[in-house]
Amino acid sequence: MSNLRTSRTRLVAAAAGTVLAALALTACGDGTGTQDEGAATKSPSASASTDTGASTPEGAPRTDSTAAAPTAASGARQAASKTSSASRTPKTGSSTGKSTGSSAATTPVTCEGSNTKTVAAPLTRPVNHLLLTVTNTGSRTCFLYGYPAVRFDEAQSVPPVIEDSQPQAVVTLEPGQSGYASVNLSATDGSAAHGHTAKSLTVWFQGRSLSGSVGRSATPALPAKGVYVDDSLKVTYWQQDMDDAVSW
Repeated sequence: MSNLRTSRTRLVAAAAGTVLAALALTACGDGTGTQDEGAATKSPSASASTDTGASTPEGAPRTDSTAAAPTAASGARQAASKTSSASRTPKTGSSTGKSTGSSAATTPVTCEGSNTKTVAAPLTRPVNHLLLTVTNTGSRTCFLYGYPAVRFDEAQSVPPVIEDSQPQAVVTLEPGQSGYASVNLSATDGSAAHGHTAKSLTVWFQGRSLSGSVGRSATPALPAKGVYVDDSLKVTYWQQDMDDAVSW
């Protein structure tokens, strides 16, 4: 009997050990116990791997959007700076040459025979007067200085100017504009000496210094019968308006 009980006791103990082993295996496979500890140990590592800043080796180039944005902005600023600098750079070459040429082409010159046309026309009122009309035929403004130095036929001297006829400003002729002067040909009462009929006329132009003639002279035609002149011959200063010229 004692042997039988001993055998049963061993059999029960063996069965209990088998059950405990089975329970231990079941506990390992249900996601708790030791498995939970392993998962908890791995959790910080997995979290760290999602932090790109922490996982990027020191000194390695950054490729995330945060690093790329300043680089792109910097490139845009550099491009804008180059464009701005280029727009501020003064242009030279053709534009400068054009400006210089344009300035030279618009600089006023002195009116003289090569850039004007002179017409001589006898007047009925006042009598014994000749009107000189000078028209700017050039492309630049010209200044008509002083008064006309006229010579009829082969006279050895030019007639004097009427000083009171001097205008307040130099006569300025734009292209196509005209200036005027009148010539008192002879005394109306016939009192002056050395009267004769002149067939030709030469007109010289004065420069800014009024010390002599400049440029080409003009030779306006006179009426076919000529004009009568005597020692009372004199001229007016150049005038901007015709009425001012014929009033002397």
